[in-house]
Amino acid sequence: MTHPSIHARTNPDKIAYLMAGSGKSMTYRQLDQRSNQGAHLFRSLGLEAGDHIALLMENRLEFMEICWAAQRSGLYYTAISRYLTPEEIAYIVKDCGAKVVITSPKGTEVIAPLISGAADTLFYCVDGPHENFRDWDAAVAAQSATPIADETAGTDMLYSSGTTGRPKGIKRDLNNGPIDVPSPFLKLLCADMCGMNADSIYLSPAPLYHAAPLRFNMMAVTLGGTSVIMESFDAEQFLKLVEQYKATQSQLVPTMFVRMLKLPDEVRLRYDISSLKGAIHAAAPCPVDVKAQMIDWWGPILIEYYAGSEGNGVTVSNSQQWLSHRGTVGRAVTGVLKILDENDEELPVGQIGTVYFADAPVFSYHNDAEKTKRAYNARGWSTLGDVGYLDDEGFLYLTDRKSYMIISGGVNIYPQETEDVLITHPEIADVAVFGVPNEEMGEEVKAVVQPHDMSRAGKQLEAELMLFCRKHLSPIKCPKSIDFEAELPRTPTGKLVKRHLRDRYWPQKASA
Repeated sequence: MTHPSIHARTNPDKIAYLMAGSGKSMTYRQLDQRSNQGAHLFRSLGLEAGDHIALLMENRLEFMEICWAAQRSGLYYTAISRYLTPEEIAYIVKDCGAKVVITSPKGTEVIAPLISGAADTLFYCVDGPHENFRDWDAAVAAQSATPIADETAGTDMLYSSGTTGRPKGIKRDLNNGPIDVPSPFLKLLCADMCGMNADSIYLSPAPLYHAAPLRFNMMAVTLGGTSVIMESFDAEQFLKLVEQYKATQSQLVPTMFVRMLKLPDEVRLRYDISSLKGAIHAAAPCPVDVKAQMIDWWGPILIEYYAGSEGNGVTVSNSQQWLSHRGTVGRAVTGVLKILDENDEELPVGQIGTVYFADAPVFSYHNDAEKTKRAYNARGWSTLGDVGYLDDEGFLYLTDRKSYMIISGGVNIYPQETEDVLITHPEIADVAVFGVPNEEMGEEVKAVVQPHDMSRAGKQLEAELMLFCRKHLSPIKCPKSIDFEAELPRTPTGKLVKRHLRDRYWPQKASA
């Protein structure tokens, strides 16, 4: 049992959170006091355990204060991306049933239009006062800094990034438990596998609204360490911060690896990163060559896991396991892996099918019984919609999302394999591969490429890339054509929003 409130008693002046850019910091004592005040404010507004709040703001100290206030008052807290459209934001606020919405001055423009139509919701802004918003700082300051009488553990209710359609709220049941019992999976991954403890300096490079960065930042101070939070990711700045703060652990996504690897060697190798003991990564597939280069550079400290915000199952692979099972996302540590065919029958080792978890935690999609039902089969096994296979030692290999599989002339093609080859070309900064209509074959392979130098975009580079692809892949997996874009649509957490590209070529079956 451990919690920042405990560390506030034993080590009150230790820094819990520090913003890398501004240098603003918060001690454990301050975090404890502010989260207590926030909990009192929620109770004074009539919020009870099981109610919902939402927050939309950039990476800043108040973000973590608010989450801890909700965590110790039994609330669901929904963090919303500032990069969603106003319509998507409005949908999430309404769908989650938030009784309180908290934003920052940077978020008021997209939140303000919601106020007139939400009579039962209270809207606050930090750094207030701000027109049409209540002053969060003043309201919190007026509250007691002692714990509320009915503390009980709350949790996040985050929404999927909407890479394949409408964002879905992922809800886990609250059990009225004590606030100081950490997630068993996070403890396994962060403490047991990655070595995080009270001496850790955790460097957080990603947006806090995303599941992994938020949960790992909460786990870092649950364990009594210090978390250094970047306002936004920059490849060289990340390396500089590792050296500056002697960071011991971090959580990253593969696009961050790619950007660091493509720095000039004199920049990339300038900084001392020897303090790093564990680098956790997930959220998107990591090309084999990229990961191999990272292990060569950083040493065998990379820990990969496969899981969704749904928390229905987890696989983990350390670097040693990955080096002997290249391309794997690990073996199951939560749930039992099952690979099923289209008829819901189990497939043997080595055969590709839909990835399911049996004997795993149950989840539901908030206000969407139909989507919840589709995630489970008749035996109660659940899936995130990913496709892959198992080897004879139980290691999982992902091939792609089911929704992005290309069927060309009756042959199944998984775009990830093609993307993994193309991203290694020195002129490519980013790539997306998907199927487009083909009258004869049904679908054909299309690549959309973001070159480092947009002036190189054109027929010559297209021919070079297609030749490069054919050297590494069978012809059926190679793109029949390549288009160029100045920037591909990725979420700030590194997930490619492929539907935004694909739907241009499939106007009659645009994503719902």
